[in-house]
Amino acid sequence: MEAIVKQAQTGILKECCEVVLVLANKKGAKGLETANRMNIATVCIESKGKKRQEFDQEVLDFLRPYHIDYIVLAGFMRIISPIVISEYPNRIINIHPADTNEFKGLGAYEWAFENQLPSTKITVHYVDSGVDTGNIIEQQTVDLQGAVTLEEIEARGLQVEHRFYSEVLKNVFS
Repeated sequence: MEAIVKQAQTGILKECCEVVLVLANKKGAKGLETANRMNIATVCIESKGKKRQEFDQEVLDFLRPYHIDYIVLAGFMRIISPIVISEYPNRIINIHPADTNEFKGLGAYEWAFENQLPSTKITVHYVDSGVDTGNIIEQQTVDLQGAVTLEEIEARGLQVEHRFYSEVLKNVFS
């Protein structure tokens, strides 16, 4: 999220988008503090104790007045229900630290590490009603050769994620 906001404020996304809001579902989320520091409006709509559709309806009701073009997920770790997806078809974008054809869900870097993969892919995709099953927009290979710890794999992947996500968003938004 921070990398995307930076790119929107002063980098490759400056001419094609504006980050108008950072939304979190947990109080104390690091992204809220970071967004506040970067002068981006924030809101926390707690999801704890709510059914998915109830939470998603609350999010939709909050977002409607903004008339946003896209929802870009960055660290939002909840499955989004069909009521949101139907309101923003092919306008919710997510990043996943693996080839979604090979690995879906949490633990992608751990999967790459445990399977001693020589490379993995970062996937940017549209969100559908499944978990990491939406149409792939673009993928970028991450070289894992020589990485001997999970931390090394994560660092290499995040380095690619922070650059690649904004590049893909620029292509989508332009």
